[in-house]
Amino acid sequence: MSLLAMQRDLRDWLRHDAAQAAARLGGETMPGLIVYQNNYRAQLMACLASACPQLRLWIGDDAFFAAAATHIDAAPPSDWTLDAYPAGFPATLAQIHADSSEIADLAWLEIALADAFVAADHAPLPPAALADLTWDDAVFLLSPALRLRDLGSNAPAIWSALSAGEEPPPAASLRQGEALLVWRSDFTACFRTIDALEASTLAAIAAGQRFGAICAGLVAAAGEERGVALAGDMLGRWLRDGVIAGVRQAVGPGAAA
Repeated sequence: MSLLAMQRDLRDWLRHDAAQAAARLGGETMPGLIVYQNNYRAQLMACLASACPQLRLWIGDDAFFAAAATHIDAAPPSDWTLDAYPAGFPATLAQIHADSSEIADLAWLEIALADAFVAADHAPLPPAALADLTWDDAVFLLSPALRLRDLGSNAPAIWSALSAGEEPPPAASLRQGEALLVWRSDFTACFRTIDALEASTLAAIAAGQRFGAICAGLVAAAGEERGVALAGDMLGRWLRDGVIAGVRQAVGPGAAA
């Protein structure tokens, strides 16, 4: 048997408890196989538990580890680092707990905060950089730590209470269209709930739209006076928060180059 074949058989045994793969590796003559499998699953369980401590408090150990086992069976690691493994856990939780949206939201928030903390460093855009800007053609660049998710529950309030050791509020649904924004300010991972208009504006910036087109969209959504005011308010808040990492001038007609 080649080394590659042995590696594939060991992978199949670890991930799927494949009896044929185990037999080719020695079966009962290699009792250490079960040790490797137990260690594999235990490490992934520990990884998910470390990533989502407040979720574990919220739903309890039995529900948490049952969901973790389901995720491990359905989604084996595929990245070079174990740090990336929890990223898919909220999707699994959304399937298991479809009627309790705060569970997946809570997991996403915890994972996003950790990801934001270790994201690539960036210097927030100083207001002085806007002095000579041609506003219509400005293309703003978002912080690499920024994370955005549609939000269906009061998971941020639950997380805040749990992390402070306080009694969390009951789970509650939010009005449709709210979103959760996560970013890093200096050395602190931050979050806040935003409305649908701010979320769609951030998505437009992430897609490379020029500021002139973004302002036109806000005017279309909220009217001329209100839309212009919103554009200024949002940009000022993003600059203060450190959400904007840079700006460039687009060239040529249409979408940003």
